[in-house]
Amino acid sequence: MKYGMNMLLWTSDVTEEYFPILEDLKAWGYDGVELPVFEMNADKFARVGKKLASLGLGCTAVTVCSDAANPISPDAGIRAAGLNHITQAIDMCAAAGATHLVGPLHSALGAFSGAGPTADEWNRARDVLAKAADHAKASNVTLVVEYLNRFECYFLTSAADAARFCREVNHPHLKTMYDTFHANIEEKNLADAMRSAWDQVVHVHISENDRSTPGDGHVDWDTTFKTLKELKYDGWLMVEAFGLALPALAAATKIWRRMYPSEELLAKNALAFMKRRMAE
Repeated sequence: MKYGMNMLLWTSDVTEEYFPILEDLKAWGYDGVELPVFEMNADKFARVGKKLASLGLGCTAVTVCSDAANPISPDAGIRAAGLNHITQAIDMCAAAGATHLVGPLHSALGAFSGAGPTADEWNRARDVLAKAADHAKASNVTLVVEYLNRFECYFLTSAADAARFCREVNHPHLKTMYDTFHANIEEKNLADAMRSAWDQVVHVHISENDRSTPGDGHVDWDTTFKTLKELKYDGWLMVEAFGLALPALAAATKIWRRMYPSEELLAKNALAFMKRRMAE
């Protein structure tokens, strides 16, 4: 098992300024981090990757698609922009040494049509992500589509749908993930949801119902960790927690109040929580 922390707790742009936090995460016992990929600067990501390697930390990465780069848009130019955004993000992963690029790569975050997903949108997403997966394969990166809850997207909103999408694309470099925050909202039975998708799951986000310290809220952690062990999961458990430090992210994630005493305490407690639950 590998234990990681998403750097979005501190920043959406990891630069040298945040290297002391990387050092702290290593000292606290983390195995790696998840890097936000929003600025496409290969030199910067190479520097970050070099720092991570010097610390012995692994990394994955996360990005999102916007309205102007939406893989399911009926506009071919917008879909092309979506493909371009994802391929650029893959290049940043390669520069940093990130093994996975995760996130709602299938559609624009926070964009709604007023209806459910259509067959045309499904086919558009399949086409864009199959092409992106070819680029990912050449860079030895795995794309990991993340389903979101119904308040953040409408295209993929359950483990079963995300797994079905990946099975249909049928590409070794396109898989899905399980996120405890979204599952807490959308799934009727967590264990069944996990089992239904597990042949396609390669990544896990550990996130509390209020996006703060895992273990301090009401996510069904008993079922979550019992099923992780039943399914013999041995990939990344990546903590995803958000705060108020990033106004744009706070607006997107609807975080309006501080949910924890400090980022350091959250990170330390989250790691201890995950290790304790996996050992039980």
